[in-house]
Amino acid sequence: MQRLDGGAVAPGNLRGGVVALGNFDGFHLGHQAVVGRAIARARAEGRPALVATFDPHPVRFFRPETPPFGLTTIEQRLGLFERAGADAAVVFRFDAALAALSAEAFVADRLVGLLGVAGMVTGEDFTFGAARSGDVGVLARLGDLHGFAHEAVGPVSLDGAPVSSSRIRAALKAGNPQEAARLLTRPWAIAGWVQHGDKVGRTVGYPTANLDMGAYLRPAYGIYAVRGRLADGRVLQGAANLGVRPQFEPPKELLEPYFFDFSGDLYGQGLEVELVEYLRPEEKFDGLEALVAQMDRDCARAREVLGNASTARA
Repeated sequence: MQRLDGGAVAPGNLRGGVVALGNFDGFHLGHQAVVGRAIARARAEGRPALVATFDPHPVRFFRPETPPFGLTTIEQRLGLFERAGADAAVVFRFDAALAALSAEAFVADRLVGLLGVAGMVTGEDFTFGAARSGDVGVLARLGDLHGFAHEAVGPVSLDGAPVSSSRIRAALKAGNPQEAARLLTRPWAIAGWVQHGDKVGRTVGYPTANLDMGAYLRPAYGIYAVRGRLADGRVLQGAANLGVRPQFEPPKELLEPYFFDFSGDLYGQGLEVELVEYLRPEEKFDGLEALVAQMDRDCARAREVLGNASTARA
């Protein structure tokens, strides 16, 4: 899959495509329906299938003081688009210039001029353009004007409620990663580069691979059963503390997975950590001995959970 700059002319082999357009943060069931429809149309018409998204998220541009809320990084999203079958991903840099474009100018300049779109697919609630002046009705009208066909895909519902990024965020904040995984169709995962920490864990027999939370949503603090995926394809199982480590001073917000039966050096490596199940909240113990005893219990429970999860997938 090719990555295209949303501010540059698309190469000839990718012009005249069907484009799925949206933020797609999380790439949940609803997003997958939009992208899947665009890919199906593209294949039926013999056209390239493109997925277009925005980075950073428009909310981050307009309200930079907003607490972290991201469900995916742009790199994770692109990987998900590729696995869905897209031929290319278009990343529109959301800056002051893009924010100032009217809906008409965005369509004429970026979608028609730079991408040469032949078809568009969005969700029914998609809005765009300065002051959110564009919606699916505007896209239909502009499609007639510029010669492309627009299609709006309705929401996907589970348990009588629409699947949405806000619903997934609420599940994670409530300490329910299983519900988030059901809506995402995969476990929610935090990706980053393993950094050096205080190295306290190794002194008590639990060395951890530390990840900064960055722009990700902060789910419920606590201990999780986790699965780690390395860049070389290896999959590790473990338990992780996500939070501010109340046992140690000063408080420092980190995701700290400990991987069972693993002794390699992960510093500086890329790592993606899936939250499989929430085990308990963070707490402060009366000394390291009590902490280690609880960590032993946490790891035993995590092994049980992950063993059951592996059996369920088989």
